[in-house]
Amino acid sequence: MAASQKLASAGRDLRQRDVRVVLAALVIAVATVATIALFASQLQRTLVSSASAFLAADRQLEAENGRPVPQAWVAGATSRGLATAQMIEFSTMVFGGEGFQLVAVKAVSGDYPLRGEIEYQATPDAPREMRSGGPAPGEVWVTPRLLRLLDLQVGDPLEVGSLALRVTGLLVREPDGGFRMSALAPRIMMHVDDVPATGVIQEGSRVEYVYLFAGDEARLDAYYKWLQPQLQPSHEWESIRDGETLSESLERAESFLLLGGSLAVLLAAVAVAVASRQYALAQRDTVALLKTLGVSGQQVGRLYLRRLAVWGLLGVAGGLALAIPLYWLLSGLLAEALERPVDYGVDPAALTPALLTALVSLFAFAYPPVRRLRHVPAMRVLRSQPGESGREALPDLLIALLAVFGLVWMYARDLYLVVALIGGLALLLLVLAALGWGMVAGLRRLSGGGSALRLALVGLYRHRRASLSQIAVFAMTLMLAATLILVRTSLLDDWQGQLPDDAPNHFLINIAPDAVDDVATYWEQRGMPLDQLYPMVRGRLTELNGQPVLEAVSKDERINALNRELNLTWMDSLPEDNRIVAGQWFGAGETAGVSIEAELAERLGVTVGDVLGFTIGSQTIAEPVTSIRTVQWDSMKPNFYMAFPPGGALDNMPATWITSFYLTRERKTELNGFSREFPTVSILEVDHIIERIQDIVRQVTQAIEAILALILAAALVVMAAVVSATLQDRQREGALLRTLGGRQSLLVRATMIEFAVLGFVAGLLGVIAAEGAVWALQFRMFEAGFRWHWPVVVAIPLVSALVLAVFGRWQLTPVLRVSPMLLLRRLE
Repeated sequence: MAASQKLASAGRDLRQRDVRVVLAALVIAVATVATIALFASQLQRTLVSSASAFLAADRQLEAENGRPVPQAWVAGATSRGLATAQMIEFSTMVFGGEGFQLVAVKAVSGDYPLRGEIEYQATPDAPREMRSGGPAPGEVWVTPRLLRLLDLQVGDPLEVGSLALRVTGLLVREPDGGFRMSALAPRIMMHVDDVPATGVIQEGSRVEYVYLFAGDEARLDAYYKWLQPQLQPSHEWESIRDGETLSESLERAESFLLLGGSLAVLLAAVAVAVASRQYALAQRDTVALLKTLGVSGQQVGRLYLRRLAVWGLLGVAGGLALAIPLYWLLSGLLAEALERPVDYGVDPAALTPALLTALVSLFAFAYPPVRRLRHVPAMRVLRSQPGESGREALPDLLIALLAVFGLVWMYARDLYLVVALIGGLALLLLVLAALGWGMVAGLRRLSGGGSALRLALVGLYRHRRASLSQIAVFAMTLMLAATLILVRTSLLDDWQGQLPDDAPNHFLINIAPDAVDDVATYWEQRGMPLDQLYPMVRGRLTELNGQPVLEAVSKDERINALNRELNLTWMDSLPEDNRIVAGQWFGAGETAGVSIEAELAERLGVTVGDVLGFTIGSQTIAEPVTSIRTVQWDSMKPNFYMAFPPGGALDNMPATWITSFYLTRERKTELNGFSREFPTVSILEVDHIIERIQDIVRQVTQAIEAILALILAAALVVMAAVVSATLQDRQREGALLRTLGGRQSLLVRATMIEFAVLGFVAGLLGVIAAEGAVWALQFRMFEAGFRWHWPVVVAIPLVSALVLAVFGRWQLTPVLRVSPMLLLRRLE
């Protein structure tokens, strides 16, 4: 019998409008956060999987000492369930066709590549095709440029050392043909089993052995944990996140997704808090009646606690039932956009934020006002009692702030992101407090009248507490939605702008000082003037404040820049995509100092004033750090860790010059003529890197747009729920006005003006707070410049005013359709 009574009680609860609003808010909260978490997890897997093709594997182990690693290391990976493959990279002269040519050789095993595919052409006129394996033993694939340089034909022999191989196709692109010095020369690909017969590799030869590994993250981490103690300084373990160009794009993509998910968490919290408070206020008379029937305060508390638990279960179930189909839909759209299959796997770990959001929202935002119901006096049944005081709600506000901070921190794990969003909300609440004081002071002297505007302003004063609450919720909701809109319209557009369709896709390297002007003239005569040429000196960072740098840096830090030579340069002006974050750029005539890249400076613990020592050949130099600057590694322009002033420490050092420029695929034949006229200049083609980064940008853009649509839909539902919270009071007032002879048109205009004013003020405050949050995010998370977004600043308040005016008109529907007397009886 008790069970049936509980079911009946639950059924009665669900028929109440306030309970349905709470449940709807929970369903929206769980569905929004779960959908974003599942889709973000799917997108991150897709991004990393797509980006892993840059290594042709999930991990690479490079042996730079010219010796293969012990076979036991490869066996250890195989025994742990990892797929393995091998590459040997070296440079050598080849003979074929018209003569000799220096080439970069990549010898691969039969399992290469483990990730991605090789782009191949059977003949120069044949269509391009994707292959999952390299050439067979006895065969060689060559790049189209080498085919033209040696005047070769497919089927001709090509001599590599002592071995003659047959050209069986064109190597258009390898998945891991990244930005490396071995890619400067024309490339060939052969089978690793043919390398010994060439006789090219001898003791002391400059050769690099590369081992590829693929498998799930747990097995890769377990293998690296076993392997790490055996690695030597000449061994380098790499993941896709270790390269500056692509890792920066991946980190930025994840930052966008974390931002979208964090906004969803905040919006969910607002929805639950508003709906539960309205429910608690509506239940005070019911609790007073229960107390007159002998129900104690503790029993009331247990009753409503059970209700919250039931609502939580229903909200989670309904949210997940809505989230999973939405996730499948978004994943299908992602697969269609990327033209590749997507694994529709539901990651249970991705659901954790949604479940915790529901739990924390329910008991941090919904439970406090419901808990206070047990203190409602029974005398409320006989006479009206005052509502809650601000002092009673103060602990709830503290709990809510802690819960919001905890939720966003749990989701984003980025302190600056949490501070930026919470700071924006706090500033918004302070402005709202000032606005409330101004509203009370300005509207107090108004009295009723016949005009719709006057009636609307009087209504704002009469419902000043409810109006301020509505403005606060609307403004917070619009701030969160506007922040994501600004991210979409500003940050993503700025990111896309760094890699336009005509982004530099070719580098010219090793330009001799006396050939700089001739190289620039060559391309200018062909309608492709070079933007900027930079000098480049190879040097190694060896000292920090007079101490060997490897001793000065924490042993826990693995910094690749310390294990190789760096490209040093001098320049008189700061590149347009760099930004000074500490210190000052070199002044006119200044010749001392060095500017260091910000991330490297952070990892080294370098600050302005520290002295860096460099070894260049047999010479050493030491210069103080005068500035720290950010570098856009994914801009596809020459970038440098270290920059010196003109006439400074690098002035007498042997240097070559480097530049980048854009060349269409149709004009690639121009490179042959350039190579013949400037045979010592190396050409590096990076088309494939640009295409991969642009692919990542497109994927993230689609994800942000999908997340934006979800959050905007949730924001509309939250606003509708808040507007409906005062439904009964406004319907009662409308019925009274009609009873007293008020015209329907006057009532409609006054209500719509009242809500339009609320919407406009809330939209204006929300978008200004969003600009503040985006300003903080742009400088810290995305390292971009800030500018006001006037189209959005103007549009959001107007759209908000229009939407709320429509909601206000919707509230009047019962007033206009039903007899005033009948409506008053129903409301009573």
